[in-house]
Amino acid sequence: MKIAIIGTRGIPNNYGGFEQCAEYLAVGLVKRGFTVTVYNSHNHPFQENSWNGVHIVHAYDPEFKYGTVGQFIYDYNCIADTRKRDYDIILQLGYTSSSVSNKFLPRKKSIVTTNMDGLEWKRSKFSKPVQRFLEYAEKLAVNNSDYLISDSIGIQQYLKQKYKKDSTFIAYGAHSFTTPDQSDLAAYSLTPYAYDMLIARLEPENSIEVILDGVVQAGIDRPFLVVGKHESQYGEYLKGKFKDAANIRFVGGIYNINTLNNIRYYSNLYFHGHTVGGTNPSLLEAMASGALICANDNAFNKYVLEGDALYFTTAADVTAALRSVRKGDATYGNMLAANAQKIEHVYNWDRIIDQYAAHFEEIFQARQRQRSGGAKVR
Repeated sequence: MKIAIIGTRGIPNNYGGFEQCAEYLAVGLVKRGFTVTVYNSHNHPFQENSWNGVHIVHAYDPEFKYGTVGQFIYDYNCIADTRKRDYDIILQLGYTSSSVSNKFLPRKKSIVTTNMDGLEWKRSKFSKPVQRFLEYAEKLAVNNSDYLISDSIGIQQYLKQKYKKDSTFIAYGAHSFTTPDQSDLAAYSLTPYAYDMLIARLEPENSIEVILDGVVQAGIDRPFLVVGKHESQYGEYLKGKFKDAANIRFVGGIYNINTLNNIRYYSNLYFHGHTVGGTNPSLLEAMASGALICANDNAFNKYVLEGDALYFTTAADVTAALRSVRKGDATYGNMLAANAQKIEHVYNWDRIIDQYAAHFEEIFQARQRQRSGGAKVR
């Protein structure tokens, strides 16, 4: 079976969540006997035509020239190229800038299944007109896909309620981390369990300002790492607001997964402030790396973490946690163990890849039955 993956900047991952998903998924599917093609931006650092058995198609991406408009052009270029090829299934990861080109997807020739990601139009970083467009884009993606994938039960319920559409629940995945090494801490002048941290895109809906307000109010000397690209308008705002907080360190993005795992593992408290979306990749990776998590108190985070985390809503909650919580306390051992079990048995990448493979087999067979005169099964 020939699978194409579109909607990301490409693999190997140099960017973020969906790129990481595309990387793990593509390689895993190849190992299971699928023929897989991933579409890469033409200026992706990896310039070869194959990687670990995955075919790579480089599509022109003028984002460097036109900004956001360039993303729309890149997605159109990827979709236009799929029309020239003989894919059985096209997996679309997300929809924000591809939806306006979805009508050009070769749906008569290929089956289109879309991972609907989170509720992009609710992100507070977007203006009201952009939010309205993204809600419209969501509708386009729903209507121009043959099948839908939800990475959380919350998103699955939302699609059913709003659009009366069924979707296949397939969560995001993570790899269990079992080989901690303190040597990665030296580059950041860190001492095991003597610092706190967060990892996130520096955007308002990720509660970063609330968390850092809590750090300042706590009045503690422990370093607090803010891991994430900060060369943005909001990043500059945060750096300006907290410039006098000596213990807050904006360290930028860290993309080496082993380094990230070690920094998470040896942290005292790991704050997860995401408020919008489904099963968040960085949350699963924090669970997998043995971090003690203090998460924003919302339904998406609680569905994944259940009772195995601390929760915050206000800066005062953050302050209270920083002042009182020590990872080594016996109280938290059961939380860490329970989250490790969830990664092993629910959010394991091998299991996730198997679920995608089963989804592809099911929809491919449904198409074959349809072409033979049978009814389409959803």
